[in-house]
Amino acid sequence: MTDKEKGNKQKKAQFLPWSAINAFMMKDFQHEVLKEVLSNYAQLASAQRTGLNKMIKRGVKVNGFRNAVAAPLVIKVNSSVDLFENNAAFAGLILDSWHTLYSDLRKQVYDLLVSRGWEILPEGADRTKLPGFLAQWPKQDEFDVLVAAFRDTYSDETYSDNQISLMSVWLSGRLPYELVDLTEDFETRIEKE
Repeated sequence: MTDKEKGNKQKKAQFLPWSAINAFMMKDFQHEVLKEVLSNYAQLASAQRTGLNKMIKRGVKVNGFRNAVAAPLVIKVNSSVDLFENNAAFAGLILDSWHTLYSDLRKQVYDLLVSRGWEILPEGADRTKLPGFLAQWPKQDEFDVLVAAFRDTYSDETYSDNQISLMSVWLSGRLPYELVDLTEDFETRIEKE
């Protein structure tokens, strides 16, 4: 490849929509996340509550309710699944809200990822401003490896494997669609393609 070709080759990150998380979530955990967020409004930031209410009001239909926000929790959760699976903005806001509810887990997973050499946004950064998830995941840190490392480091914690994995996904802004060696230089990976 000539220098000119190298210069012309675009180095673009490929993003997947926030709703792509559903390819990695089991249905029962998906319901658990929705239920936790929708039942803990008081613990969310005002902007999160307002955003969720607007999206639910516009995107969720519940028989007998003009405004789905007023529906009982179980009905609202079940009726929100379709919106979570198909609306990237709603999925991103749900994940952001969920991570807000787990400040201890957030700090622990953030520290774990950084200690393993991950280059990620600061813990408090607003990830909903991103266009979605990066599609590349470090092959040396598959979910089972990260969960085991978390359990070794924080042996007293009782978080589920799903919670640890989801927090890793959200904080890293990555989904394991493509397992890669992220220790390799970015330019070297581009040249190989």
